Amino acid sequence: MRALYYTILVAVLASFFATIIGTAAAIGIYNMDKFKRTVVMNFTYLPVLNPDIVMGVSLMVLFIFLNLRLGLTTLLLAHITFNIPYVILSVLPKLKQLNKHLYEAALDLGAAPFYAFKKVILPEIMPGVFTGALLAFTLSLDDFVVSFFTTGSGVSNLSIYIYTMARRGINPKINALSTLMFVSVLLLLFIVDRRMARDQMKKGSQA
Repeated sequence: MRALYYTILVAVLASFFATIIGTAAAIGIYNMDKFKRTVVMNFTYLPVLNPDIVMGVSLMVLFIFLNLRLGLTTLLLAHITFNIPYVILSVLPKLKQLNKHLYEAALDLGAAPFYAFKKVILPEIMPGVFTGALLAFTLSLDDFVVSFFTTGSGVSNLSIYIYTMARRGINPKINALSTLMFVSVLLLLFIVDRRMARDQMKKGSQA
């Protein structure tokens, strides 16, 4: 139950912060000029294309270099780090579909910049934000390799707990819990797939 607690806690917090940071980063990338956007997007693809073990070892070395004690904090930071690119890649397509003149029109009508963003931009990109949040939660929920290298003693998620238990035999309780988690992740992925398919249909009908 302690491993389950850390798994859910890290997944929820990581997806929350990654969604906020990733959405803000996507908006910033969208407003860059073409050269800067290309450079930043190449860096964004690196965590997605690199093997998990490269990401895990790199983050572990970074945390040790910064004199951070490996534990819950470093585990959470690692999950936020590898989740951010997936949020960016989910939000950017929605920004590209957005009519850029809507924000300017809201400002011309007297809306403050943050109010215009909250009432005009955010509702338009919300499907992408929601998809990114679900992807981040799902990836964080079942991650093992990055978690294994960036956590410390006393803090482990279910993936690490099951891995250490495999050497001496799996408790039947883990089988039941793994089944529930598998069904939950499958359901989340189904929701993400349905939302992405619906967005594609809407985009096709508008075209």
